[in-house]
Amino acid sequence: MKTIKIFLIIAVCFAAVTTGYSQKTKTESFKVSGECGSCKKKIESSARAAGATYAFWDQHSKLLKVSYNAGTDVSAIQKNIADAGYDTPKFRASDEAYNSLDKCCQYQREDVKKSADCCSSPECKMQNGKCADMAVSKDNSCCKTDQDCMKTSCCEKAATGDKKVTSEKL
Repeated sequence: MKTIKIFLIIAVCFAAVTTGYSQKTKTESFKVSGECGSCKKKIESSARAAGATYAFWDQHSKLLKVSYNAGTDVSAIQKNIADAGYDTPKFRASDEAYNSLDKCCQYQREDVKKSADCCSSPECKMQNGKCADMAVSKDNSCCKTDQDCMKTSCCEKAATGDKKVTSEKL
């Protein structure tokens, strides 16, 4: 009788352990901008640091294949890669992160959203065809600087130092 109890306890423990390890794994591929073998190492390690259990970036196709547990958010993986300086479909690397890459790693970047896209987004709080809140525009990467905002005529007013400047196209 004692042997049967021990056998049942072992069987229950084994079942619990296997269930815990059999989380569903998801696999996904997406483009990541980069150029060389050094980029490959940085991109793959950034993906793994953000929760990917497997990461392989193909230098020629620019595709990153990642596997991750179902509880991991793929956006977090893409964000971590962007933080390392590499553009992904959901996140653009900051200029600072991109510029800190080695020269051989700096790839041809696509243009930032056109001002029309920016100005038409609900985050820009449009009023009378103009961006009513420049700070929100900057936070949403619509306009990085006051000068950018003025060039796109996206914002109604831009502050430069203590002066208020109004766009000529307004």
